[in-house]
Amino acid sequence: MIVRDLNEANQTRRRVVSKGWESTRLLLKDDQMGFSFHITTIYAGAELPMHYQNHLESVYCISGEGSIEDTATGEVHEIKPGVMYALDKHDKHILRGKTEMKMACVFNPPLNGLEVHDDTGAYPLEAETV
Repeated sequence: MIVRDLNEANQTRRRVVSKGWESTRLLLKDDQMGFSFHITTIYAGAELPMHYQNHLESVYCISGEGSIEDTATGEVHEIKPGVMYALDKHDKHILRGKTEMKMACVFNPPLNGLEVHDDTGAYPLEAETV
């Protein structure tokens, strides 16, 4: 059994801060669950072009408001508490934070821990572990 406290994890290398967001990675590849689980904060006013070429992602909005734009179609979906989205086709997208948003995120394959977005908006398939 794995039990972790978000407040404790926030004080470790599991908390990764980057431009427009921060993410505390509660489950990682080394946990051998087949996915990683994160609590991510998108900062108010952030505009984040992303394209997870190496990962599938599912996201659930816990708090805050924003939007996600599918850059292939131009379709924009509002994000608010209770809304989830899944990037099941490695969808190229832009995530925008109208207010600060708290999100629960699952990645497959799992992240190692210290990933940040590269120039294409993707996480590398392998990165440094925490």
